[in-house]
Amino acid sequence: MTHVKFNNRPVNRVFNSVFDDLLNQFPATWKDSTLQYPPVNIHETKDAYHVELSAAGLSKEDFQVKVEEGLLTISFEKKEEAKTDDYKTVRREFTQRSFKRSFSVDDQVDVDNIQAKYDQGVLKLHLPKKEQAKASVKQISIQ
Repeated sequence: MTHVKFNNRPVNRVFNSVFDDLLNQFPATWKDSTLQYPPVNIHETKDAYHVELSAAGLSKEDFQVKVEEGLLTISFEKKEEAKTDDYKTVRREFTQRSFKRSFSVDDQVDVDNIQAKYDQGVLKLHLPKKEQAKASVKQISIQ
């Protein structure tokens, strides 16, 4: 019995190359068709809300955070990269894209004391609650 290697045939090499390229491009193509918002975690404590936005590869100067008319908006505007002929990218799997995320902020949040910190790829916002909005525990006696 003769063992034939299919990879040595020109047709199979072309087919395998096309197939490999298709599979390698699939995640990037699929990702382009989805919404490109960075993921967010929102936590609540008795004193504040905590928002964590995952955005690795940026610097704190890249973000714009503002509160306007009851809306907290976090945004990043991608700047155009300088292109050169002597530096050619063969494959690009990670990029930064412009985004804008908005969240409703009710009157319980002390807007004047919101703090933001960017640490290890995560933008962390601390939204303190106003004094009257903080839940106080009151023990009620049963008669």
